[in-house]
Amino acid sequence: MTHPLTVAVLGPGGTGGLLAALLSRSGHRVICLAGETTAGTLRRTGITVRSPQFGDFTATVDTATELREPVDACLVTVKHTTLDAALTRVPPAALGDALLVPLLNGIEHPATLRARYRPDRVAPAVIRVESTRTAPGVIEHGSPFTEIDLAGDAVPRARLDALAGHLTACGTTARVAENETSALWAKMSFLAPFALLTTRYGLPLGAARTRHRDELQALVAETAAVSRACGAPADPAQALARYDAFPPTAKSSMQRDAEAGRPLELDAIGGALLRAAGRHGVAVPVTERLVRELRAAGH
Repeated sequence: MTHPLTVAVLGPGGTGGLLAALLSRSGHRVICLAGETTAGTLRRTGITVRSPQFGDFTATVDTATELREPVDACLVTVKHTTLDAALTRVPPAALGDALLVPLLNGIEHPATLRARYRPDRVAPAVIRVESTRTAPGVIEHGSPFTEIDLAGDAVPRARLDALAGHLTACGTTARVAENETSALWAKMSFLAPFALLTTRYGLPLGAARTRHRDELQALVAETAAVSRACGAPADPAQALARYDAFPPTAKSSMQRDAEAGRPLELDAIGGALLRAAGRHGVAVPVTERLVRELRAAGH
């Protein structure tokens, strides 16, 4: 391995905490950026991961409430609902030349981040994982995979390749996607129907895909049409096959947030999809109805 990295993790929750622990276990220096209470807990106890893929282990991390020193990369792993507030912990001057790697749902955040930080250092990524923070510094990782696609059309390819190599070396499956738009829409095309349907009906995927099959098929078709209009290929049949292959007990993160009474990423997922559809004149009646009904329910 080349020299160890220094990596900041903004939001050490289910995703960020897992990646922070894996990177630390592999010898990298990790600085978790969080509020004073969480930062204090992580400083004392480290991050404990329970995982069938990676085993059970505890990793030490450094912490801070704000980035104050140079890093090689900063992973942004907060929810959209807290993004604006969280970014105050990463002053642009402190970030400097580092890569900013948002692992967020949706498609609109790269433009927001590029307006604030160096555009050629914002490297949007998508992650496929099921990982939950059960308490500060305690991560339950349930999926048998942790897959990351790094992107960033304006980011130097060598920087992306190097980070992907380090992430792969610490146990994930990381690769560099050739096209940022396609990478973001590949995640969106799977996530939006899954999140909207399971949350609207309060059902795990197995029941939702059976009882509301027509709506799932319509959502998949609508999302694929918007994706294609935005310049990203989409295969509705392949998406449906992925849903059918998922464990029937699977729940979307949006559904878990609804069950816990937390704010939903409804605007970042459903809202962004509707806005993209509107820009390109794509009709998405089922998506519109589900978003409207979720908003009417107080979400």
